[in-house]
Amino acid sequence: MNQAFDASIPVLTEVMRDDAPAPVPAPVPAPAAAPANDADAPALPALDDAGAWDALERRLSERVLHQLSSRVDFVLEQRIKDSIHEVLNHALHSLTVEIREGLHDTIGKIVSRAVQQEITHLQANSSRRK
Repeated sequence: MNQAFDASIPVLTEVMRDDAPAPVPAPVPAPAAAPANDADAPALPALDDAGAWDALERRLSERVLHQLSSRVDFVLEQRIKDSIHEVLNHALHSLTVEIREGLHDTIGKIVSRAVQQEITHLQANSSRRK
């Protein structure tokens, strides 16, 4: 999976920074690729402390869900705006064409009627002169 880094999406250590659990009493092996900001990384609970791990998982899940939901809300709002924009443009174009055709037809009928009335008027005047 080759995706570009999105700076607006927090990394795990940023999510956990403010909500770190109690320090670890037993040493925990360091990961193969430690983050650049180890000073900010939270301490992990002891391996045998299931309650602390559950609490950590719950807090982490809540924070990630909260941050993702705000990002999803923004993306969803943008997509809805784009979709509405497309639909309104299409509707506006269709309405413009329909109004133009109706106006053209109405003006054509008005002009035809006016010409017909003028011809009738001219014919009536020429028959009176005879």
